[in-house]
Amino acid sequence: MSVTPKIISTLLASALAAASVTALAAPAAKPSVAEAERFLADTEAKLNKLNNEQSRAAWVGSNFITDDTEAIASWFAERYLTASGEAAIGARRFNGVKLSPESARKMMLLQQTLVFADPKEREQYAQLQAVMNGAYGKAKYCPTKDNCLALGEMEKVLATSRDEAKLKEMWLGWHAQSPSYKQKYVDYVALSNKGARQMGFADTGVMWRSQYDMPPEAFAAEMERLWQQVKPLYDSLLTYTRYKLRATYGPDVVPLDGPIPAHLFGNMWGQTWTNLYPILKPATGASSYDLTKVLEERKTSAKQMTQYAEGFYTSLGMQKLPATFWERSLLTKPRDREVVCHASAWPINEKDDVRIKMCITPTAEDFTVIHHELGHVYYFLAYNQQPFLFRNGANDGFHEAIGDTVALSITPGYLKKIGLMDQEPDVTADIPQLLERALSKVAILPFAYSVDKWRWDVYAGKTKPADYDASWWQLREQYMGMKRPAPVNGIAGFDAGAKYHVAADVPYARYFLADMLQFQFHRALCREAGYTGPLNRCSVYGNAKAGAKLQQMLAMGASKPWPEALKAISGEDKIDGNALLEYFAPLKTWLDQQNAALAAAEKKS
Repeated sequence: MSVTPKIISTLLASALAAASVTALAAPAAKPSVAEAERFLADTEAKLNKLNNEQSRAAWVGSNFITDDTEAIASWFAERYLTASGEAAIGARRFNGVKLSPESARKMMLLQQTLVFADPKEREQYAQLQAVMNGAYGKAKYCPTKDNCLALGEMEKVLATSRDEAKLKEMWLGWHAQSPSYKQKYVDYVALSNKGARQMGFADTGVMWRSQYDMPPEAFAAEMERLWQQVKPLYDSLLTYTRYKLRATYGPDVVPLDGPIPAHLFGNMWGQTWTNLYPILKPATGASSYDLTKVLEERKTSAKQMTQYAEGFYTSLGMQKLPATFWERSLLTKPRDREVVCHASAWPINEKDDVRIKMCITPTAEDFTVIHHELGHVYYFLAYNQQPFLFRNGANDGFHEAIGDTVALSITPGYLKKIGLMDQEPDVTADIPQLLERALSKVAILPFAYSVDKWRWDVYAGKTKPADYDASWWQLREQYMGMKRPAPVNGIAGFDAGAKYHVAADVPYARYFLADMLQFQFHRALCREAGYTGPLNRCSVYGNAKAGAKLQQMLAMGASKPWPEALKAISGEDKIDGNALLEYFAPLKTWLDQQNAALAAAEKKS
């Protein structure tokens, strides 16, 4: 996860709730091309300056947490957001003016947001957001008067316990909290739609789907096409997981067919199943190699962890990180103060002031995360020559996909080359590694798709508040093969709101796209490097040719429609789920063999 520039993809509802807007009607006189170009030049200069200022304030606010720094960060953020709103409305005046493709794209990007003309509505919108965020963050389940559990504590139980009754209690306990802010969400949806309509969109869902360089209905169809491509792999993984859960919890809890109770997947939302690996792992083949143990034994410092990641990118022909990166980044948790430890990457200005904020420990997980975060940093550095409005990912899935693409190259071969592994495991170790990776990369796909599919219908008015839960669970069952552990709470239920991204109104399609794109990027770079073996064993470490292809795409930023950026790296202008299928092909064969054997054993019993 990164803090990317506060432009385009983040110029969404929250970004413009504070906008100062005085009029929505375009003046009678048609403006000239010269006026439009001056407007763009002035707007980009102003937003660039304000963005740099708010980035510095936000950095201080995250690294020195006090009431004062929070107030300072909020003040600078409001200045930027106000200017953003004014720019969005100002851009509407030039609709219909024949501009160069570059300028027309900038005008379009400025307007892909919602704005409120009424100051009272802006205030109400901001308040609703704050209330829902606060309610989610403070929510606790209290089994007894003196014993209240926060979400993190409940998640630990779901991750580690095999006590079905306890799992159900934690799941139901958390999902009982969100109905308290359901009415706030209903009010928020109505207000959000009003702001979207003022900018010419039918509703907020249409506005979200309009941000992908294609008609909104075409984007919805594209998401469904991609899901259908990868669904057979998900189905095989779910079937295998069903048999293992059935063996663990018994046939009375896990049916032989039909939806599986959602509290059994090791995660509060069933979105990733990595915590189930201990009961799903193959009986043989797993490697005894432990990267965390190696890093700990070598007393690998946070800086050394970061240097390993930097070395990957420089091996591709990319620049070394600027000296200021090492001077200004936060790589370890300070002893004298509280900081936001959640890993993030920061572009502070349009030059080369890029930073990481992460409390790095010598673990295999953090080794992957720092490779991922530097993907954001190298994206920032690659497109910092672009005009302000183009300094972003080609679409909101690209930024997350870059670091994940590099993480796919953290193979045993790569670890051996950099001296962290003595001997590559035998090919038999591939299945355990692929299975563990599929529990995050494959399991999340239907969840990431259906979250926004649900919201599109909510914003469009197709799903009424009384039907929120019924619609949510219809999609859970249709796409994920899961059901609620106990009956839906009727019209008062709001299980969707038990997910942060719903309560905080963060679009989720980006994670579905990023999951698809990373495998397509990986396949393209492996082809560029001349690699011909199994895709899961490919690492492009040290291949300058692959690096040049990646850098070419990164440098484009958001200057062109994303299909052109995709074509620059892959030669393809459509997202293709077949790359993910190729990567997991050995696992699919193994899963189908296991499922056939488990089905035969089930019949005998």
